[in-house]
Amino acid sequence: MEIEGGCYCGAVRYKASGDALLKGQCHCRECQYGSGGGPNYIMGLPESDFSYTKGKASEFTRSDLENPVTRTFCSACGTQLVSRAPSLPGVVLIKVGTLDDPSVFGGPQMAIFTIDMQSFHQIPEGIPSFERTPG
Repeated sequence: MEIEGGCYCGAVRYKASGDALLKGQCHCRECQYGSGGGPNYIMGLPESDFSYTKGKASEFTRSDLENPVTRTFCSACGTQLVSRAPSLPGVVLIKVGTLDDPSVFGGPQMAIFTIDMQSFHQIPEGIPSFERTPG
């Protein structure tokens, strides 16, 4: 699979290739901040097959958490582009909303961090869900 995407203002662009290693719906509280309140839809691809093609993304990593996720974003418009989790070395978690063609996502294979799920969040019928991450 070859995909491209970028931020809302167009200052940062990326491309990636390879098969999706995972497709998820994350309900963690941190993702709720980034999504505006809903779950965040992510597609994990090999980091080795991901590159920025335009601009430079900024990064943010919380210093008060034991294993914080690093989130990259456009410093001009604030769009969150990708995340990198210590628990998934070599994987880049692309935010589905930043894909030029979000339909390639197809839907989540799992819902994670449902422990933080809000009453207005919905999980598609038939997909496994986990309070945190799968073991």
